Amino acid sequence: MANVEITESAQTYLKELLDKQEDNADIGIRMFVANPGTAQAETCIAYCRPGEVKEGDVTLALEAFTAYFEERSLPYLKDAKVDYAADRMGGQLTIRAPNSKMPQVNDDSPLEDRINYVLFNEVNPGLAAHGGEVSLVEITDDGFAILRFGGGCQGCSAVDMTLKNGVEVALMAKLPELKGIRDITDHTDRTQAYY
Repeated sequence: MANVEITESAQTYLKELLDKQEDNADIGIRMFVANPGTAQAETCIAYCRPGEVKEGDVTLALEAFTAYFEERSLPYLKDAKVDYAADRMGGQLTIRAPNSKMPQVNDDSPLEDRINYVLFNEVNPGLAAHGGEVSLVEITDDGFAILRFGGGCQGCSAVDMTLKNGVEVALMAKLPELKGIRDITDHTDRTQAYY
């Protein structure tokens, strides 16, 4: 079960938002972490209409609505708290998820999580010296990691060498099930290029 606390004030506030939605019968919320285990992790709450529940979601029936938690995000949502504090400006919903940025990767983790772990913890620290970074866009059905370079790497004249000798070597050494990597960055934009 999800180890997430949704305070009474947050439940009241979220219920008011849900009630304002068109066709609000059986609408709930869905909570997940985007880019889990990385510095870019973001804990999100979205509307969850009937039919939008995903396979593996963990369900929590609250008094006012149902909350769904993405199965993959559960380790990152451990000890999370959703709260609402009213103030003279109306109020603010806050989500605290202290484990959302903590790498929690092992050999059984999804390939996407393992790729992100290597990129953010081994590859990007080296690219940061030149103001660059690389991120995973998607994994193709035939096993290729599609990457996008940013910052000083975008438009850099040495990006092909970085891609083949640095990023690909690091990923393939740690994740032999990958068939290779591809770069979809538009390197014609050289406005921030390191070289």
